[in-house]
Amino acid sequence: MILTVYKNLASIAKIEFTDIVVVTNIIFTPTHRAQKLRIYLIDSSFIDIWLTLDGRYSYHWHSLDSFIYRHDNAPHERWDFISTFPKHCHDGSEKNVIDSDIPDNYEEGIRFFLQKVRDKMKIENRGHTTFS
Repeated sequence: MILTVYKNLASIAKIEFTDIVVVTNIIFTPTHRAQKLRIYLIDSSFIDIWLTLDGRYSYHWHSLDSFIYRHDNAPHERWDFISTFPKHCHDGSEKNVIDSDIPDNYEEGIRFFLQKVRDKMKIENRGHTTFS
């Protein structure tokens, strides 16, 4: 059940990334099905993680200044030139798409993603504007 997966991922976020994670929240549909995991971060930005049991996913970090960082595996034809297609990463904006090396395993995937967010926050806090 996807709810169990979200609970496990929330636990990883809260225990292993206490330096950047404030709180986690599982968001439900009106019919009370687990829809996504939302993770609130120390800089007031948040991450939405959407998963399906058949392997589709989106790990999306949206900062307050509209910076977007997202790994997903939606097979959009416009990104078929990416070597890891359908896996791809939106790095900084919807249009800046690069290869994605995020692990397919959800637990490894959240660790990978949160580490990337942590690293990008450190760069940002040093006064840089580069997000690669």
